[in-house]
Amino acid sequence: MTSTLQRFFKHGLWDTHALLIARVLMGGMFLLAGIQKLQAIDGVAGYIASVGLPAPLLLAWLAAIFEVLAGASLILGMYFREAAILVALFTFIVAFLFHGPNAWQIDQFQQMLFIKDMAIFSGLLFMAAHGAGRTWTLKL
Repeated sequence: MTSTLQRFFKHGLWDTHALLIARVLMGGMFLLAGIQKLQAIDGVAGYIASVGLPAPLLLAWLAAIFEVLAGASLILGMYFREAAILVALFTFIVAFLFHGPNAWQIDQFQQMLFIKDMAIFSGLLFMAAHGAGRTWTLKL
């Protein structure tokens, strides 16, 4: 059984197609989140204001544009490691600002969102460490 698994994981698909699928899924999540923010920018600004951050409308626009551009970068494999690190930092900060321990006292659902964000953060760090792979990457 072990030799079968070893052959499976050494197959070239892991360096190509699996990384492409991961890029598309992770990047697509951020791309779609950014597009949704752009479609409801006032609601996003209201949510940002609810946690007491300054200039909520500006921050909403910056977050939406960042998520669209970073998500596209992850999907395309362009500036991949830089985008993965920046999105990881963004996710880490957002997790603590909006779903951190203070929010758990109000709504236990926030704890689950925080844990989800930490899993995404971890996945992005892993992606940054291993790169975009060799399949369908756009290089400038």
